[in-house]
Amino acid sequence: MVEGPHPTAEPWRPAAQPLHHATRGPRAGEDGRWRPGEAAACRHTELFASADEASGAALALALACDAAEDRCDHRPWLWVQDKAAIRLSGRPYRPGLPAALRHRLIHVAADRAEDALFALEEALRCRDLAFVIGEVAGNPAALDFTASRRLSLVAERHGVPLWLVRLSARHDLGSARMRWDVAAAPSPPPRWNHDAPGDPRWRADLFRAYVFQPGQWTLGHDAAGQRLGAFDPDTAAPDHGGVVPGAGDRPLASVPGRG
Repeated sequence: MVEGPHPTAEPWRPAAQPLHHATRGPRAGEDGRWRPGEAAACRHTELFASADEASGAALALALACDAAEDRCDHRPWLWVQDKAAIRLSGRPYRPGLPAALRHRLIHVAADRAEDALFALEEALRCRDLAFVIGEVAGNPAALDFTASRRLSLVAERHGVPLWLVRLSARHDLGSARMRWDVAAAPSPPPRWNHDAPGDPRWRADLFRAYVFQPGQWTLGHDAAGQRLGAFDPDTAAPDHGGVVPGAGDRPLASVPGRG
């Protein structure tokens, strides 16, 4: 894990001048329903999840990767947590991150929610970041509608997506373009070893969206397309993924325990 600079202790305050929209929002399909890959232009998303599981942060990462406009983007990305979020869910575990993201992580640990908001806003002004993930626990007074609106406007103005995970928080006023309730869902059984853990699945309830219709999905990783996919929980096919990932052209003798 790479630690970024600790945010200053100066209280977070609204700007003297309002910001203005600079990007267009996402467009809904003919039925108005959201689909994976259609939220690339949505710059501010909130995910409400329990602190007892990692579903909020996991889906935030999946959505961020799915919304990436450039699959060859090698810019760093930022993960900001306040102290309460770290206490509840722990710090990011770099070996557990997607391989393409591990070496690009910058982690910021903030003492207070005010410091986390300050770090998030400064990050959203930096176009050298691919995206930003934030984790804030509960409903701190600093994260009111004004603060949420400010984050939305800064993200849209500078084009840096923000995925804000709200741990064990109640629904409050917010300006995020998409707001989700997220919980873990049963994984499909692997094809080769039914005792092994399956690919992750999430129950995702889109209860507020700027242009999309509210709805519910079971989301997971599409191994064939290497993208986020929506699955029918009753008919989802089992995992047929790679048995020996990353083998490439290595000779058998180079595999530990062989040769």
